[in-house]
Amino acid sequence: MAKKLSSFDQEPGAEMLFSYFNEISIISQLSGAMFEKELPFGLTSAQFSVLNWFIRVDTEATPGRLATAFQVTAGAMTNTLQKLAAKELIKVEPDPDSGRKKRVTITEKGRDQLEQAILCTMPVFDKLLQILDSAKIENQLPLLQEIRKTLDDMRYKK
Repeated sequence: MAKKLSSFDQEPGAEMLFSYFNEISIISQLSGAMFEKELPFGLTSAQFSVLNWFIRVDTEATPGRLATAFQVTAGAMTNTLQKLAAKELIKVEPDPDSGRKKRVTITEKGRDQLEQAILCTMPVFDKLLQILDSAKIENQLPLLQEIRKTLDDMRYKK
């Protein structure tokens, strides 16, 4: 049996919240590995996520904005962008308003491969839906979205 941490004794609910986020972390690791195994074209989860960001959030961004959005170093994002550009899934061009900045956009090939990648992962989700109760998952979505928004807001506040 796991030892109870004394710091949880100070704040009511902290142990429960730690367990909650621990479960989310484990789910993220397991589902991420399962998801990445199904990605085609040699895409990694990081590359898929960047392509998906352009569909969900904005049509263009600077490498710095993407690094901030994904909470990775500029070097890590540069590496991911270079690999995507080599596959012609994104374009990295000089910013016309700044001699130093670059602008990143998704290409048509990038959109097509993202769509195909999503289709390739559907069997994983179909399999999970045979095991898990989709109504329970749907009911939990608003709470998870609220937590995500709260955490996202918190990272910009000191």
